[in-house]
Amino acid sequence: MSPLARGLGLILVVLVVVLMLPAVASSGPQPARSIVVFENAAAQAGAMKQIERLGGVKIKDLPLVDGAAVFLPSQAAVHAVAGIAGVKSVEPDLLVEALGKPVPAQPAEVLPWGVDRVNADLVWPLFTADAVKVAVVDTGVDRSHPDLVGNLKGGMSAVAYTSSYNDDNGHGSHVAGIIAAVDNSIGVIGVAPAADLYAVKVLDRSGSGYLSDIIEGLQWVVTNHINVVNMSLGTSSYSASFATAVEQTIASGVVVVAAAGNSGPSANTVMYPAKFAGVIAVSAIDSSNAIASFSSRGPEVDLAAPGVSIFSTYKKQAYQTLSGTSMASPHVAGVAALVLNSPIGVDDLDHDNVWDPNEVETRLERTAQDQGTAGFDTNFGNGLVRADLAVR
Repeated sequence: MSPLARGLGLILVVLVVVLMLPAVASSGPQPARSIVVFENAAAQAGAMKQIERLGGVKIKDLPLVDGAAVFLPSQAAVHAVAGIAGVKSVEPDLLVEALGKPVPAQPAEVLPWGVDRVNADLVWPLFTADAVKVAVVDTGVDRSHPDLVGNLKGGMSAVAYTSSYNDDNGHGSHVAGIIAAVDNSIGVIGVAPAADLYAVKVLDRSGSGYLSDIIEGLQWVVTNHINVVNMSLGTSSYSASFATAVEQTIASGVVVVAAAGNSGPSANTVMYPAKFAGVIAVSAIDSSNAIASFSSRGPEVDLAAPGVSIFSTYKKQAYQTLSGTSMASPHVAGVAALVLNSPIGVDDLDHDNVWDPNEVETRLERTAQDQGTAGFDTNFGNGLVRADLAVR
């Protein structure tokens, strides 16, 4: 149990981040922050009354999954809630972490090597993703950064301690800059320099956050008709609620791109949400086009993108160099935004002349530059994402 958790009187259950914290012995029943999913909306009110009689306290509703985040007083209460009529499931409200790996800062460059490597600059004369709405589901975005403010159109915070989506960690601002730093002659330029950015703050100042906050953020994405969402975060623990939330987000027409994880070089290490079907899972390469040693591998990897020593925007109007699949994913999200700003052509699988998430993924994979073993492989997926080949 972490010092913060002890101060709140909570145990953080099955968390990625907590694995790095010392265990502390404790006696007596321990409260459990949980996600309760109901059979349907009609059953929720009656079931919640019984949950409250057991000492449960609702934190927030999660309509995207027909559920609610709830504090339960003990593991015994968790088991009891699971047996209440109208309750479909009860699972831990996981903590999910940002997947960046800090390295020493490097001098600023006009065109970051990653943006250059995916050849985004070659398509800017025709397509810049103007008016395509891209949500950064992360630690927030620096609201005053001169390289971001021109494209930052709004956002929300799902974390408990602030209603502001301003970035108090830095990770989200770094991701946002890779996607859509403004072409304004200072700092860096993003892959899609005219895309509309939206900050969805679901991770706190330490770079971690509850799954229920992420689900709430995805609900905001769906409600606000976002086109592309980048999720440079992950957990190794499966959650049915997380799977449902992502599935519903994609079904609403949102292209979901996620970092594969930093658990390499072992095989079968892709994290959630990248591991979910329909999500574009992205591994990381270095400047030599080699798979990054830290990058997760597995059959779920769809594409590879630059993720080592990436220079981008940071909190407090600064710039920083970071590494991680967190940095690879937004390169793909930016290219997806460029694709959405271009004609659909032969990839219009349902012949409605409108880009669907699976059609965007098909275009990106079909036009990727093969890497490693010929054809699909578990390191690079279908290969290095190429904006110049995807947008034409």
